[in-house]
Amino acid sequence: MKKTLIITGIIAAVAIIALIVINKVTSGKDISNLYAEAKRGQFDIVVTTTGELQAEQSIDIVGPTFAQSRNIRAMDIKITDLVPEGTEIKAGDYVATLDRTSFDNSLKDELEKLATYETNLEVKILDTAVTLSNLRDNIKNLGISVEEADITLQQSKYEPPTTIRQAEIALDKSKRTLDQAIRGYSLKTEQAKAEMRNIKNDLSDQRKKVGEIQEVLSKFVITSPSSGMVIYKRDRSGSKRKIGSSISPWDNVVATLPDLSKMISKTYVNEIDVSKVKPDQKVEIVVDAFPDKKYTGSVLSVANIGEQLPNADAKVFEVVIRLDGSDPILRPSMTTGNKIVTQTINDVIYVPLESVQAGADSIPFVYMKNGTKQVVILGESNENNVIVEKGLTAGTTIYLNTPENPEDFKLVGEELIATLKERAKAKAEAELQRKQEIERATQNRPGDMMNMSPEMMRRIPDMRGGAPGQGGQGRPRDTAAMRKFVQMRNQRGGLPGGTRRAQDQRTPATQETTVNR
Repeated sequence: MKKTLIITGIIAAVAIIALIVINKVTSGKDISNLYAEAKRGQFDIVVTTTGELQAEQSIDIVGPTFAQSRNIRAMDIKITDLVPEGTEIKAGDYVATLDRTSFDNSLKDELEKLATYETNLEVKILDTAVTLSNLRDNIKNLGISVEEADITLQQSKYEPPTTIRQAEIALDKSKRTLDQAIRGYSLKTEQAKAEMRNIKNDLSDQRKKVGEIQEVLSKFVITSPSSGMVIYKRDRSGSKRKIGSSISPWDNVVATLPDLSKMISKTYVNEIDVSKVKPDQKVEIVVDAFPDKKYTGSVLSVANIGEQLPNADAKVFEVVIRLDGSDPILRPSMTTGNKIVTQTINDVIYVPLESVQAGADSIPFVYMKNGTKQVVILGESNENNVIVEKGLTAGTTIYLNTPENPEDFKLVGEELIATLKERAKAKAEAELQRKQEIERATQNRPGDMMNMSPEMMRRIPDMRGGAPGQGGQGRPRDTAAMRKFVQMRNQRGGLPGGTRRAQDQRTPATQETTVNR
C-alpha cells in the first residue's frame, strides 16, 4: 500500500512539472506572436481576384450549319445525348446526338412534295406529247386539203370565171389555214417547252431542298474533329450546354477540345480596382485543387466595357491572365486565386496593417517593444502590410495589437504630426476643389451629366456625403433619386441645361401669350 502511494505521488509530480513546462512554452509562443518586425525590401501592391482556368486556344465541336440556307427554316435543336465532360476522345469518335424530330417531319413533307413534282413532270410530258402529235396530224391533213384545192383549181380552168374564182378562193383559204396551223404548232411547242422548264426548275429546287435537309440530318450524330478532352461549351448566360440544352444555327458549338499546353485564367475585377490593372502586369496564381503549387503569369487583356454578372450589384470588368509555361495536371474550369501585382516599390520599410493604431485625432502610431508609442507617416498599402515612410527603421520590433496598459507607453515622434496635418489639409483641399467642380457641373449643366467620365460620376455621391473610401461613413447613394432625374431629363427630350433655363426664364407676358395661343 505504501509503495502504491509513492508511485502515485511520483506520477502526480511529473504531471505537474509537465504542465508547468507546457504552460511556459505556450506562454512564450503567445508572447512571441504579439510582436512583429519592421522589414525593409520590395513592396508589392496587388489586386486579388478569383478566376477560372480555360484553354487559350481550343477546337470547336460543332453541329450542322444551315444558317445561310434559304431552303431550311432556322430553329433551335435540342441535344439528346452527349458524352460526359472530361472524356478523352480521338478524331472521329462519337460526341453527341441531336433531336431529329422536327427535321424528320420536314423531310417527310418535302419528300411528298418532291414526289408530286416528279408526277406532275411525267404527266406534263405525256400531255405535251399527245397535244403536239394531234397538231402535227392536223397540219398533215391541212396540207392534203391544200393539194385537193389546188387540183380543183387546175380542173376548173375551162369552167366559167365564177367557178374558177371560187376554186382560187378555196385554195387560198386552205393555204392560210395551213399556215395558221403551222404557226400555232410552233407557239404550242415553245409554250410546252417553257412549262416544262418551270416544272423541271421546281423539281430541281425541291431535290436541292431535300438534299440539304438530308445533309443536315446526316450531321445530327456529331463526331470529334480532333483528339483531346471534351469540355462543355458555355452559352451566353454562362451555363454549360448539356443533355437537354439547345444549339442555334448561329451558335452551333456543342463542346470544345482545349489545347491544355496554353492555359489562361478568366477573372473579373471590380470597377474600383480596374484602373490599376494593365496588360503585361505580373500575376501570382494558386489553383485551389493544388494549393501547394505556385504558378506565375501576366495580364493578357483588360476589358474596356464593364458588365453586370448574375446576382451581383456592382459592375465588373473581365481580365484575362495567361499562365507561364504548362502543367499537365491543370484542367479547364479549375478555380484559381490570382494576385495581380499592380505596382512594385523597392527598398521601403513596411509593417503589418494590424500593428498600426490611430487615436481620436486620426494620427497613426505603433506600439514599440521598448515601451514607447511611435508616430508614423504611412504610404501605400496592400492586403497585408503598409509602407512606413517615416518613424521606423528596419528591424524595429513593434506590437501587433494593442498591448496591456497602453497608457503607460510614452508618445514619441511628435515632430511628424505637423507633416501629417499638412498632408491631411492638402488632401481635404483637393477633395473640396473636386467637389465644387462637380457641383458646378451638375447645377449649371444638368444635361451634360451623360458626358461626365465614370470616375467623376462615381465621385458625386461620395462628395455629397463624405470623402471617397469612407464606405458607410458618407451619405448613401440615392439611386432612386438618380433614376428619377434621368427619367425627367429623358421626358424633356434631353434639352441642354441652357435651353431649359432659357425657356423657364420667359417673362410672364410671354408665358401668358403662349398660353393664349
